[in-house]
Amino acid sequence: MIRSRILGTGSYLPERVISNEEVARPLGLAPDRIHRLTGIHERRRAAPDEAPSDMAAAAGLRALQAAECGASAIDAIVLSTTSPDMAFPSTACHVQRRLGCRGVGAFDVAASCSGFLYALSMADAMIRSGQAATCLVAAAEVKSRSMDPTDGATAMLFGDGAGAVVLRGEKADSPRASGILGIRLYADGSQHELIRVSAGGSRRPASQETLAAGAHALRMQGAPLFRVAIRRIEQAVHDTLKEFGVRLEELAQVVLHQANGRILAQVAERLGVPPDRLASVIDRYGNTSSASLPIALDAAVRGGKAAAGDLVLLGSFGGGLTWAAGLVRW
Repeated sequence: MIRSRILGTGSYLPERVISNEEVARPLGLAPDRIHRLTGIHERRRAAPDEAPSDMAAAAGLRALQAAECGASAIDAIVLSTTSPDMAFPSTACHVQRRLGCRGVGAFDVAASCSGFLYALSMADAMIRSGQAATCLVAAAEVKSRSMDPTDGATAMLFGDGAGAVVLRGEKADSPRASGILGIRLYADGSQHELIRVSAGGSRRPASQETLAAGAHALRMQGAPLFRVAIRRIEQAVHDTLKEFGVRLEELAQVVLHQANGRILAQVAERLGVPPDRLASVIDRYGNTSSASLPIALDAAVRGGKAAAGDLVLLGSFGGGLTWAAGLVRW
């Protein structure tokens, strides 16, 4: 049996720090109110000349270094983004060009904030089926360029960043071998209106009217989205633990999409996850959409919170609606 093992993690955050003071001014809010509502102190913003592929390549290089692996060993690149460099070619192809691993498969996955787990699942399937031996899985988002700074539902939450992992297939001689035990993906397109960018695609192409209407900005119905998300991710976690016969207290670390500090705290409380086992970088980086999970995972790994043999639970939710959960033995 082949099991996909995470050999290395990496992340990249832009240099520019955006404080609550800067976010608060267009919203007419006090900076401390933003922290009370979101748990966020600051977030990062990409430089004018930085694109998602630049950030994904930087995060990928750090993951390759951690894995002690060269770019020439990569057989495929799977990249999650909903803020691509351009409509096409894929952002993954730009990452491939930057890393110099010409000829290997490269494609994007668009599943909003759940995208990293969707991408990880695709790479895991490629490895298990024999299509690839080593994959680079990345997520990169520049949400700041689709932000309306006067929209309180989104402006105080989102930041830019990228995260990546190197995934390699290894023979698993026992059920306790390291690697991905399973990833389960879910979606409910009937609730697509809860978070979306409504213009810019072929259904509603860019025009003077869509620009004037602000239809290219990210819009979110925060309260209903978060109520649904909490229920969905809680159920997905319970189902995953039950499927693999794992008790919550056996988990060394729980790494969830960093949507909002209050949501993280509420999900952890409902699941019974103690604070020391919940990965959280929301206060420093804000909500970096699909990049938030691999960024938080990288911070946990580099912080020594995942040792060999540990069980790590991954969970996310986002636009679509989409949600996902996975279990990894480190």
